[in-house]
Amino acid sequence: MARRFVLQPREPSPADPGLTLDYAADLDSQQHAAATAGDGVTLVVAGAGTGKTRTLVYRVAYLVETGVPPEQIVLLTFTRRAASEMLTRAAGLLDGRCERVRGGTFHAYCLELLRRHSERIGYPQRFGVLDAADAADVVDLARTRLGLDRLPKRFPKKRTLLAMFSAATNRGLELDEVLAEEYPQYAEHLDLIERLRGAYAETKRRTGVMDFDDLLALALELLRENPDVRRQVAGRIRHVLVDEYQDVNLLQADLVEQFQSVHGNAMMVGDDAQSIYRFRGADVGHILEVQKRYNGARVLKLEHNYRSTQPILDLANRVLDEAVEKYDKRLFTDREGGDLPALVAAPDDDMEARFVAQVVLDKREAGTDLNRMAVLFRSGWCSYALEAELNRRKIPFVKFGGLKLTEAAHVKDVVAHLRVAENPADAVAWNRALRLVEGVGPTTAGRLLDWIGAAATGGGPAAAVQMLRQSVDEVVPSASVAASVGRLVEALTPLRDDDMPPEEQVERLLGYYRPVFERVYADDFPKREADLDAVVALAARHRSRTALLESLALDPLDWTQEPAEGARKDEPPLVLSTIHSAKGLEFDTVFLIHALDGVLPSAYALASSDEEDEERRLLYVALTRAETELYASYPLVQYRRGTGQYLTEPSRFLSGLPESLLEPWSLVEEATPPASGDALPEADRPALPRSSGGA
Repeated sequence: MARRFVLQPREPSPADPGLTLDYAADLDSQQHAAATAGDGVTLVVAGAGTGKTRTLVYRVAYLVETGVPPEQIVLLTFTRRAASEMLTRAAGLLDGRCERVRGGTFHAYCLELLRRHSERIGYPQRFGVLDAADAADVVDLARTRLGLDRLPKRFPKKRTLLAMFSAATNRGLELDEVLAEEYPQYAEHLDLIERLRGAYAETKRRTGVMDFDDLLALALELLRENPDVRRQVAGRIRHVLVDEYQDVNLLQADLVEQFQSVHGNAMMVGDDAQSIYRFRGADVGHILEVQKRYNGARVLKLEHNYRSTQPILDLANRVLDEAVEKYDKRLFTDREGGDLPALVAAPDDDMEARFVAQVVLDKREAGTDLNRMAVLFRSGWCSYALEAELNRRKIPFVKFGGLKLTEAAHVKDVVAHLRVAENPADAVAWNRALRLVEGVGPTTAGRLLDWIGAAATGGGPAAAVQMLRQSVDEVVPSASVAASVGRLVEALTPLRDDDMPPEEQVERLLGYYRPVFERVYADDFPKREADLDAVVALAARHRSRTALLESLALDPLDWTQEPAEGARKDEPPLVLSTIHSAKGLEFDTVFLIHALDGVLPSAYALASSDEEDEERRLLYVALTRAETELYASYPLVQYRRGTGQYLTEPSRFLSGLPESLLEPWSLVEEATPPASGDALPEADRPALPRSSGGA
């Protein structure tokens, strides 16, 4: 055997002393310090509206300008769009070299890594990726096979079980800890849930699929248990940059540590005050404890806000002052003037809705576009009364925080057939495709799946489809049902050609699926038709079926919502959104409705200071979406089923604040309302404020 000699990584060529970009002139002093920081580990605590993205873009350009090969820079974000936009901006600043920087989500990067080394983890290279709904179906399949679907006592539903497994995986906890902390009502079923978790893992491995948590957990396992792979992967990452670091879970934080393990260069950018995704496994402790994990890490801050007026920032700073664990920072701006934020006490839900609608109409009349205004709320139900009022006044709006395109049943149908072609061992996809065949119920589908699974394990896609063709006559007693299954076989057969463009595959598949679609969704299939066209258009943008399925699983498109009645085609709609869905956005005017104690903070989030702190951060995120005007409102009276009406209290985070920070408003009826009945009287101020322009 030949003796091995290991070459050390080539050092980057010395940078030209004359940089193309004038970083000091283009950035403020805090941004400049971050963008041009030296080697090592750096945490940039970037307050809301302080130019985080701009700083990261200049950081990429600076590294490339100073001689770091772009292929050895990895930019990790939480959406593909964010990474793409940053690298496009960097290329626009500097040159095309920045386009060679590797950017993407944690999940996409780990997926690529696992495909390259699939043999090390015992998976086929073309393993499938389950979205949350499909993963829940695999849990259900495993539960049925264990006979746990017939338990006499109350047992968790499939989505709850998946949430338990996910929490244990991405937070590094045992299942008994998860149950004790979040699901004590199911503690008596711990042994059964443990068995089910094992069966779920076995089913995924047997059918060649992974869920989102597996992408991270198995990538981490790959790097930890294979030092040669870790050295190879980390050796090619001279600098790793992480956006939104406050949102990482334990697996992601550990992966960053592995990625920087050879060269020791990492920059994490985030804001502890905007860590609001605990329910997804994010842990604010990871950003707060960077200096514990990385000895000698530097911490830099961005505090110069370019979005909001100082009165809005003063309120946000004050709300955050009371947080137990945080990085101390004070947001400030050079913008002059600005009205005080208002705390609006409305007699009831109806008056709160009328107030928002009237201010929206007044501001539109004064020249503010509807889509420059947003109504934010803690939970979706908070906006029901307002939605009715907006519809009554024919104010167009769109509501965010709902379905994704790939969560729609008819889109999942199409994707299931593509997944069968991609991975013939994917039992969940087969089950969905078979159950769409008229006359095939769970029993028949189960029998067919047993035949298909055995064939797929030994012979791949062709064998699986051929076995379905051969087994129909034995398993399906009805000739008409057998003929329907035969049509499914005919539809799947051409999809075995991997060279066929994805767009053509989808078009051919739809030729089979459309009659099924019109039968299954007879009540409203015309409204759903546009989504099938969207899948065809999406397929045309991908080079292969594999790439298309990865995109649909890892970065699903937002559900397209119909505008409210009365919307004008030339007018973008008013935005209604949960606070979680509004993170990262900004608006001239923000209305925070239902700012009630028990809603924000949620009554269910007061068991610990950690949970209450997250609710406080959620309010901070809502407040800092506003550029010019901010209204927090709440109804004085609410209705509770069983007890009737009761008096409310404003959010404890806002109650008792001095009027120099938050101006109290009250609403009154005009003595003689106009004939239209649409007008709402002015608040205690002489007139409602007008916009003074965006940032």
